[in-house]
Amino acid sequence: MSNLSPTILLNHMVTAVLVIDQQLQTHYANTAAEQLFGLGCHRLTQAPLTEMCEQLGIEMHRLQEAVLQAQGLTVNTATLITLDNRQHAVDITLVPLEQSPLPQISGPLGLLELRQVDQQRRIHQQLSQDAQQQAAQFLVRNLAHEIKNPLGGLRGAAQLLSRELHEPHLQEFTGMIIEQADRLRSLVDRLLGPQRPTPHCMHNIHQVCEKVLQLSRLASPDNIELKRDYDPSIPDMLMDADQLQQALLNIVQNAQQALENHGGEICIRTRTRHQVTIGPVRHRLVLELSVTDNGPGIPAELMDTLFYPMVTGKETGSGLGLSIAHNITRLHGGRIDCESVPGHTAFTLLLPLGSQPHTQPEESL
Repeated sequence: MSNLSPTILLNHMVTAVLVIDQQLQTHYANTAAEQLFGLGCHRLTQAPLTEMCEQLGIEMHRLQEAVLQAQGLTVNTATLITLDNRQHAVDITLVPLEQSPLPQISGPLGLLELRQVDQQRRIHQQLSQDAQQQAAQFLVRNLAHEIKNPLGGLRGAAQLLSRELHEPHLQEFTGMIIEQADRLRSLVDRLLGPQRPTPHCMHNIHQVCEKVLQLSRLASPDNIELKRDYDPSIPDMLMDADQLQQALLNIVQNAQQALENHGGEICIRTRTRHQVTIGPVRHRLVLELSVTDNGPGIPAELMDTLFYPMVTGKETGSGLGLSIAHNITRLHGGRIDCESVPGHTAFTLLLPLGSQPHTQPEESL
């Protein structure tokens, strides 16, 4: 144990640790801090900590005074917003350092710990959402069964009646019955979404993203700019490419509808994340696929029911797109997160890399 340096031990911690002075200048940052802020250690030490994020989650003067007076400080569930507009809930703890670990620094120093608590909150939220989503899907499946049976009889009767009628104006009415019956059946099928795991094969996620961008540009107004921000090192993964394309397209179309009156930017971003818990399973490596926009944001009253069927904040929306995207993500063993404030909305799909696809028992109507 004597050969283990403090730096090595700190770099193995999941808690972000920084050493700061009274001007909030960072003199040391461990690996977890680099991942939290999305910046390298060299960048973090170039300027005061307040310039390394959009919002620190604590008043600057309180933190400076605590370092200067060598006092401890704790703030629970503060909001940290990084330079790339990621929002994190963190518990902040400042511990004064009586003896400086950095001989070149003579002034008072503090050990700043930032422990993410949004992960635990999201795990709880995901489990709750999944349970409620499954209950809603169970209700919808039973309702679909009750609708489809008489609907099939209604359509069949209209077809038989149409064969007995010879007047074109009367056949027009039976044609309307058949057309509306087909429309209702299509709506029920869309409401259900994919219910069974489909065959997965190795595919590149960026090919899926490019197809979505290509399709989205066809219907995108001139005041909306579509961008990409890819990590080219992400390997191929097991997926149903068509289903993921549908999920991603639904999210991008939602963003386009949110921006159509204001204009703005939509960005599809890919990254990898380490040690992420999805449901009860902790994955060593996951794909982080996010769609961000700078629109007006999602009303707070919709956030808890955002992925439920038929929930929408738009006058002409069906409320099915996000529900289907949620279900497709679940069938891939992943989860979908959403964070939204005015000027920044992000939907993030977290999908396991290097593991077999999640499977569910087949369900039927």
